[in-house]
Amino acid sequence: APFWDGNETWLILGGGGLWVAFPKAYAVIMPAHYLPIIVMLLALIFRGVSFEFRVVAKPHHRRWDFAFAAGSIIAAFAQGVVLGGLIQGLTVADEKFAGGTFDWATPFALMCGVGLVAGYALLGATWLIARTEGELQETSRRQARGLLLVVLAFILIVSLWTPLTFERIQERWFSTPNIYFLWPVPLLTAAVAFLAWRGIERKAEYTPFIASVLLFLLCYLGLAISTYPYIVPPTMTVQQAAAVPESQIFSLIGVVFMLPIILGYTVFVYWTFRGKVRLGEGYH
Repeated sequence: APFWDGNETWLILGGGGLWVAFPKAYAVIMPAHYLPIIVMLLALIFRGVSFEFRVVAKPHHRRWDFAFAAGSIIAAFAQGVVLGGLIQGLTVADEKFAGGTFDWATPFALMCGVGLVAGYALLGATWLIARTEGELQETSRRQARGLLLVVLAFILIVSLWTPLTFERIQERWFSTPNIYFLWPVPLLTAAVAFLAWRGIERKAEYTPFIASVLLFLLCYLGLAISTYPYIVPPTMTVQQAAAVPESQIFSLIGVVFMLPIILGYTVFVYWTFRGKVRLGEGYH
């Protein structure tokens, strides 16, 4: 439960932070992705309800397991679709979304949704390698091996699809002198992928998860490089979407007070629940 509550906190902080710090971007991104965002929120609610009901409805564990899995997959898929829709660009006129209701429903965005599901599954499998033992750990290790290959395939597809389809991304990565400064990013990605694979093969417990997290961070770094300075590609920059200085200062004060509390709570929870999770040790 603490992990679930912590994730809710980050979700609220992210959405609220976008609204306060970049209201113009919020006003474009939300209408452009109303349907996948609503689906994501409903899936997260369904996921939380199924998790709690599973504890008390013991004769129906399998049903609630399926419900929990469905909610998790749908929420992850919706997040990936929103991310893909943002990468491919939004139609903006007079600082408002001027596209259609289903502009997000493109092959690229749907592919990003499937890819993010695979990525989250990889994080989950490597996390279970670190936190469990015995048969469950070995099962997670086998799953992580296949999931890593799937995730790398999606990374390769996105890395080829985006520059071939979107000229602005092609210019960012392959024009001179940018290419000389950005080549370490794909090399680091390949190195981290090799580290994750070797950790899985050598039955390391923490290396696969750490490498998977680094893989995600490198992907988000690549995303930032591809889209900067646009927060709503390809028309609205970070500066254009930013709130007035007074609002930024007000939100900064709130972040300065709240962020240490959230980080402290997160560290405390992970420290409290450290170590292996073993069968019969109670509600974890």
